[in-house]
Amino acid sequence: MIPHTAMVLAAGLGTRMRPLTNDRPKALVSVSGRTLIDHVLDRLVTAGVKRAVVNVHAFADLLESHVKRRTDIEIVISDERAQLMETGGGVRLARPLLGDDPIIVCNIDSVWEESHGSAIARLAYSYDRNAAGAKLMLAAMGECLGFEGAGDFFMDESGALTFREQMPRAPWAYMGAQIIDPRIVDDEPVEPFGFMRIWRKLQAEGRLHGAPLGGYWMHVGDPEARAQAEARLAAAASAA
Repeated sequence: MIPHTAMVLAAGLGTRMRPLTNDRPKALVSVSGRTLIDHVLDRLVTAGVKRAVVNVHAFADLLESHVKRRTDIEIVISDERAQLMETGGGVRLARPLLGDDPIIVCNIDSVWEESHGSAIARLAYSYDRNAAGAKLMLAAMGECLGFEGAGDFFMDESGALTFREQMPRAPWAYMGAQIIDPRIVDDEPVEPFGFMRIWRKLQAEGRLHGAPLGGYWMHVGDPEARAQAEARLAAAASAA
C-alpha cells in the first residue's frame, strides 16, 4: 500500500553546497533545470503519495513559497525557523502532522534513476510495519556518485540490516529515502537529533530492514557532485 503522506527533510543549511546556497536553501539548488526538492516531490507524486510535510529553516520563506506552488501534491509546512532539528528531530517535531500510518521520509539531496518503475512504490509495497520500524532504500556501492563513504550496511536474505561498524567496506549505502512507522519517534524528546539514534535502536531489536534501489543514485551534496549529476542526466537524455 502506498502511504498517503511523506515527509521531506528540507531544512538543512547546505553549507557544503556553497556558494550555490549563499542566496537560497539547498532544496532550491537546481539540477538539470529542476530544483532538488522538485526532483523528490516528482518521485513521490509518481509513486502515488498525496501529501508531503516539508520542514523549513534556512531561507524558509523562499522555500515555503516555492513548494506551495505545487498543485499535484498537498504541501504542509513543519516550521523549524526557531531551531534546526536535524533529521530525526525534524520528524519528531512534525509528529502531530504525520498521523499513525506508515510514511515515506526523503532527504532532498538525492536524485536517482529508475529503470524498474517507481522505487518508492516498490519500497512501500514490500514494507511490513510489524516486522520493521523502518525500511531503508539502499544503493549498491558500485551504482552511485557523490558518496564518499565505504558503505553503510550489510543486508541479509530477509532484508535485515547490520551496520558496517569497523569493517573496511559494506556493499550498501543509504540513499536518502525510507519508509517508517512514525510511532518509532514517539518516545524521543523534542530536540535536535539524527536518525541514526532511531536506527540503532531498531537494529538492536531486529526491526531495521532495507531494500535495493534497483537504479543509479546521485548524492548531490556539493557543487562538484551537482555537476557530475547534471552530466550523467544529460548523457542519459541524449541517449534516449
